[in-house]
Amino acid sequence: MRDYNDIMIALDFPGGEEALNFLDRMEIKGEKPFVKVGMELFYACGPDIIREIKARGYRIFLDLKLHDIPNTVGSAMRVLAGLGVDMVNVHAAGGRKMMEAARKGLDEGWVQAGAPGKKPYLIAVTMLTSIDKDTMNGQLLIPGEVEETVVSYARNAREAGLDGVVCSPMEAGTIHRSVGEDFLTVTPGIRLPGDSKGDQKRVTTPGDARKGGSDFMVIGRSITRAEDPSSAYERCLR
Repeated sequence: MRDYNDIMIALDFPGGEEALNFLDRMEIKGEKPFVKVGMELFYACGPDIIREIKARGYRIFLDLKLHDIPNTVGSAMRVLAGLGVDMVNVHAAGGRKMMEAARKGLDEGWVQAGAPGKKPYLIAVTMLTSIDKDTMNGQLLIPGEVEETVVSYARNAREAGLDGVVCSPMEAGTIHRSVGEDFLTVTPGIRLPGDSKGDQKRVTTPGDARKGGSDFMVIGRSITRAEDPSSAYERCLR
C-alpha cells in the first residue's frame, strides 16, 4: 500500500500572509494534502513559513532545486533536514556525485536533528516542464529527445540513492518501466481541462497523469486561483 496521496498543492505565493490565507480558505476532509513550498515563498519568508505550515498539520515538499558543487549541496541538505519537511529536491543535472552528497547530507542531518517521523524523500529534477525539444537541443545543446535525457537523469538519480524524480506527466510511465515501479515520479505541469498552460509546455490533466503513472501530481494555479479552491481540489481528486 502506498503511503502517499496523489496531489500536491503548489503554494506559489509572494508572501506568507497570502499562503496562509489560502490554507485558511481550504476545507479538507480527512488527511491534509501535501503542499509544495517553492523558491518564491521560501525566499520571502524563510524557515518560519515551513514551521507554521507544519504546525497546521500539512506535509511539505520543499522545492528549492539545489544545484551546486557536491560539498555545498551536502552541507545545505544537512541544514534542510532539520526543518522537518517531507520531501526535498536537487537538480539531476548536477551529476551523480552531487546527488550522492545530497543523500549523505540529508541522512546525516536528519539523524543529527532527531527529526520525528519518516525521513524525507529526496528526489531530483530532470527537465523542467517549460523545456521542450527545440530548447533542449538548440539552447542547452543536449541532443536527442527530451524523454531520453529525462530517463538518463532518472537512472543517475536512482544509482545515487535518491527516491525519485521530478518529471513531466508524459515521462512518468517510461521512468517506471525503465528505472523501477517503486521509484517516485513527481509531476508538475498538471492543469484541469480548459485551464491555461501558462509558461509550461509538457502538460496534461490529472486523470491522464494518473493513468500515465504519476505518483504525485503538483497542481498550483488550477487550485490556488480557483474561486472555490476546496471544490477545485476535490475535482482534481475525482
